Amino acid sequence: MKAPSLENHRVKLSLLDLSNYKHLLDIAQQPNLVQYSPSKIDTPEDLKDYVQTAVDAYYHKSALPFIIFDKQTNTYAGSTRFALINWQNKLLHIGWTWIGKEFQGSGLNLHMKYLMLEYAFETLKFDKVCFTVDERNTRSRKAVEKIGASLEGILRKDVLMLDGFKRSTCYYGILKEEWPEIKSVIIAQL
Repeated sequence: MKAPSLENHRVKLSLLDLSNYKHLLDIAQQPNLVQYSPSKIDTPEDLKDYVQTAVDAYYHKSALPFIIFDKQTNTYAGSTRFALINWQNKLLHIGWTWIGKEFQGSGLNLHMKYLMLEYAFETLKFDKVCFTVDERNTRSRKAVEKIGASLEGILRKDVLMLDGFKRSTCYYGILKEEWPEIKSVIIAQL
């Protein structure tokens, strides 16, 4: 799987790997940036391990990690990925997304999600895109709902967090037949 570069006037998503992850070191150290994630990224070693895991999944064709470049501010903003890619069932997840606090609420995330959804449905021809969000993460839940994903259920106490808490996960989805209407709604927001 050759990694695409997804780009519009606002954002560029390029393959995240061990050659470019250092652009994210300062952002990854922001307090509570991934507080609702079971991942640890706040030290250079932890971030490198996080990226190595993503790169390994990329080579196994089960993930496609991106580094996010904000063209408006001309700086790197964070990371996101396609993951849990199920080629047989044409289903994938968009997630593992974190952007620096200075980019949150700026519209950057909506541009990223639009490019990723467009690629998943129109280029890969997948049937479904999923999002999983910690039940407590109201900001991310609202963002996923704003782009038109439907809450399909809550998986109770299914992920062990770094602090020992067992989180419940909200499972959202968008079906390919829903994409044309959702696409027009997103474009109107961009």
